[in-house]
Amino acid sequence: MTSSKETKNEERISPYSDEELEYFKKIIIKKRDEADQELTTLQNLLRESMENASDESAYSFHMADAGTDAQEREKTYMLFNRTKKFIRYLDHALQRIENKTYGVCKVTGKKIAKGRLEAVPHTQLSIEAKLKRR
Repeated sequence: MTSSKETKNEERISPYSDEELEYFKKIIIKKRDEADQELTTLQNLLRESMENASDESAYSFHMADAGTDAQEREKTYMLFNRTKKFIRYLDHALQRIENKTYGVCKVTGKKIAKGRLEAVPHTQLSIEAKLKRR
């Protein structure tokens, strides 16, 4: 069993002040709200698409139309999953803010630039680490 002192030493502390963390939190919450709205829209599109697919008569529906509809449904489903994943990343970033570990690169252990966090608030990589990954 590890003591709480050992656990604290393993935990990286955010290089940002509480005020700055609050600033990032607002950015993340705004992006999360937008993503939630997009998720709802995509969910409704998928539901409507599935209902319309079952309503169509085999005689009035051309095979090419069915293929196009299936392709559109697949694209919408991929966007739906991508948006869910993005929300998960944003939730993890909010947890890091609460834990005061936000803004630290998980590869280098260095501070992630403020501009990068403003552009990609859920990132866990500094530009340096991101470029090395390519």
